[in-house]
Amino acid sequence: MKVLVAGLGNMGRSHALAYHAHPEAEIVGLVNRSPVDLPTELRTYPRFETFEEGLKTHPALVCIATYSDSHAEYAIAAMEAGADVFIEKPLATTVADAESVVQTARRFNRKLVVGYILRHHPSWQKLVSEARALGGPYVFRMNLNQQSDGPTWETHKALMQTTSPIVDCGVHYVDVMCQITDARPVRVNGMGLRLTEEIAPDMYNYGQFQVIFDDGSVGWYEAGWGPMMSETAFFVKDVISPQGAVSISDGNKGASDDVDGHTKVGSILVHRRGGDRIIEMPDEPGHQQLCNAEQAYMVRAITEDIDLTRHMSDAVQSLRICLAADESIRTGKPIDLGEAK
Repeated sequence: MKVLVAGLGNMGRSHALAYHAHPEAEIVGLVNRSPVDLPTELRTYPRFETFEEGLKTHPALVCIATYSDSHAEYAIAAMEAGADVFIEKPLATTVADAESVVQTARRFNRKLVVGYILRHHPSWQKLVSEARALGGPYVFRMNLNQQSDGPTWETHKALMQTTSPIVDCGVHYVDVMCQITDARPVRVNGMGLRLTEEIAPDMYNYGQFQVIFDDGSVGWYEAGWGPMMSETAFFVKDVISPQGAVSISDGNKGASDDVDGHTKVGSILVHRRGGDRIIEMPDEPGHQQLCNAEQAYMVRAITEDIDLTRHMSDAVQSLRICLAADESIRTGKPIDLGEAK
């Protein structure tokens, strides 16, 4: 299976390494608009500066790990050229563009997988199943604040040229909320603050929002980036219901550039009125192992013709919630999601 990888930042390099190791994949090109240092395993593959040049290799599968503002354009172009697509989150920078990508996948009968890495993590799968077993309605309390500096802060500032922290990170955790409740989101209210002059005047590097679902569930999410961020209670993952709660009990997950720390759980605390139960999660996969799992799923989705209808609609829904939160922050008003799917 011929694979083109576009974008060679942290995620793109990891995905390329996953394809390099996959027995059914053959990398035919790597795309990055500027020179970049690559791991030894990737240095012999053809390199291209533009996505258009890369598509001339006629890949069967395109992996898109570029900045968010190019996601929709590249995904549609790849599918129109005959390729299936793996795309990093967020799917697009607007709901309309995200829906266009999904419609293109359906029109051309292409496989489209969005990079929700937590869906491939056994510990997060366990957290979702334990929370669902409690039954709703739910209270979701989640955050990920990153005290970033140096190269990580530079990456965050580059991301904030197009995408706010609550959208870039929030789609992961809102997706977890939606997996647990299955309910329709109806209203979002957000607030945020620009804590630095190093970013554009119309951007903020700290935000939080509340989302209300039609089953009565309520969710809170918070995200902030930058050297000023606090490392106190920066990693909270709590799900509460009338029957009890499910929580990630180890709160010290590593801020800044500890990528593995953002996904590892350590242990899960299940609380019911009759007592508590600790579920230990030893030997959790690291970041590269999770990327390998994502790309193995992508290949299987193609070879086994897996139905991705729910996967695609979930990706649009989590993005819709986070973009509504972003709109709420910018307008100062709650956003009614109406008949959002």
